[in-house]
Amino acid sequence: MSSDNNSKGILLVIAAMTMFAMQDSLIKFIFEKASLYEIFFGRYFVAAFLLFGYIKFKRQKVSLKTFYPFFTILRVILHFLAFSAFFISLTYMPLATANALFFSCPFFVSIFAKFFLKEFIGIRRWSAILFGFLGVFIVLDPNFSDFDYKSLLPVLCAFFYAASMTITKYTSDKDDVNTQLFYFYLIALILCGIIFIFMGNGQFNDSNFDPTTQFIFREWFSNIEYTWKFILFFGFAASIAFVCIFTAYIVASPSVVSLFEYSLIIMSMVPGYFLFNEIPSVRTFIGVACIIAAGIYIYVREKARDQYIATETPVRR
Repeated sequence: MSSDNNSKGILLVIAAMTMFAMQDSLIKFIFEKASLYEIFFGRYFVAAFLLFGYIKFKRQKVSLKTFYPFFTILRVILHFLAFSAFFISLTYMPLATANALFFSCPFFVSIFAKFFLKEFIGIRRWSAILFGFLGVFIVLDPNFSDFDYKSLLPVLCAFFYAASMTITKYTSDKDDVNTQLFYFYLIALILCGIIFIFMGNGQFNDSNFDPTTQFIFREWFSNIEYTWKFILFFGFAASIAFVCIFTAYIVASPSVVSLFEYSLIIMSMVPGYFLFNEIPSVRTFIGVACIIAAGIYIYVREKARDQYIATETPVRR
């Protein structure tokens, strides 16, 4: 793999992380005027339209046959739950903190690979995983007498997302990426439709709810004249980020470009500071450093053993 290709891959990953940082900051910016699953629906619909337009432009085929129907549905549900948890966490947690906790995902990927894919994980990687979770503990700074369990939502997101990526790895031997994309967006939009039927009119919302709860249960499209441009951007951002990451992992070494996904944490600090006056504490920086160090060590060990588990797929897409 040439250094030029690695440089191109790094730039593509940084571009994708920029899109994600912009998306997250704008969701935090508008959450008091939009509904969570309204955002999901718009994001998925626009992204599906753009991505399959891109596939058609590239004259690629999409097979509608999946060899793993159950796992395909389960994968999408897990992904759906993962980013429900993450976007909810953005309503009350600093952007950089939420993203830092989400980067516990490689630790869960490694654990799932050990127990479900029968991959070998040595003592060094187990030690790195434990060190990474120590970083999560430091970031959370739990006070067990009065701990806010909502702070665990980004970690729960990482858990569900890692499970969905493990399924993706398992099913990718027969289902190619276009087939997986097709069913991902189809099932995700169906889930959005079901949610709209049961709570899209805001029938479970209450003016006495806190802003986070209202974000979940608010009536869909109640402020569409304000939110449509943001939702349209979310779809564009998701499409651009996916193409950038997918291309980066093809043209460059995964063990190289995956390290630059951590740039998302730094990029989240910029809008966090300027838009929301968020300044991470020293303790948060120490915890983030532990998480990043553990993740990098896992990637280095995978490269050394030529056994790519956490580095084979992007941490976020």
